[in-house]
Amino acid sequence: MARIAVFNQKGGVGKTTSVVNIAVALALHCNRVLVIDLDPQAHLTGICSAVVEASERSLYGFYGRGATLAGLIKLAPGGWKIIPAHLDLSKVDAQLGKGPQALTRLATGIAKENLNTDRPILMDACPMLGVLSLNGVFAADRVLVPISADYLAMKGAGQMERTLRALEHVLKKRVERRYVLTRFDARRKMSFDVEQKLRERFGAELCETRIAENVSLAESPAQHQDVFAHAPESRGAADYAALLEELSAAGCLR
Repeated sequence: MARIAVFNQKGGVGKTTSVVNIAVALALHCNRVLVIDLDPQAHLTGICSAVVEASERSLYGFYGRGATLAGLIKLAPGGWKIIPAHLDLSKVDAQLGKGPQALTRLATGIAKENLNTDRPILMDACPMLGVLSLNGVFAADRVLVPISADYLAMKGAGQMERTLRALEHVLKKRVERRYVLTRFDARRKMSFDVEQKLRERFGAELCETRIAENVSLAESPAQHQDVFAHAPESRGAADYAALLEELSAAGCLR
């Protein structure tokens, strides 16, 4: 099954929102899924009420204490599984360095423990280019890049593309990617302008599904809920269900 890193070097583009709602959409279709929170800010972990007090019970236990990934898995309220993050993950860059073994540590762990033989893995990468985010990319079959419908995010997408191209020299292969437009507001001409420019640049790699600006998507994290639990009839829930269908039809989850 697929390993997908959700990554953008620009914050505020709906990265964590996309991870949690794609995971729940999968779970609602009776599909098993594992989410790995690679962000020391642990926003995804907080949304899922999976916060752990001891750092060794989080993903940091894998990097800093030699714990198995499987031993760190917790059950999220949406019926899917998560390996939570912790602030101590911010120490990983300094502790591991930047050699090949450091960058492939997560990929090695996933393979050694056979964690995705029967379920896709979604990885919420932190929005800075470092050991943790690179671990996600190196462990992934493909990268999903959320881009909010504004000009600064569009410029950030260009930076993201350059980063992925640079990594291809190390990975010895082209990094498969999909871009998804988030925070789309049909009342603003700018949203359509950004979409057109992204379509010209990325072509079929830009998903047809757009995630509209929606109050339910903004409210649900404060309730420690995904949008399907918070507002199942909302536009946000419909958009993420459509995105999952598109990704599944394109074979991105296998």
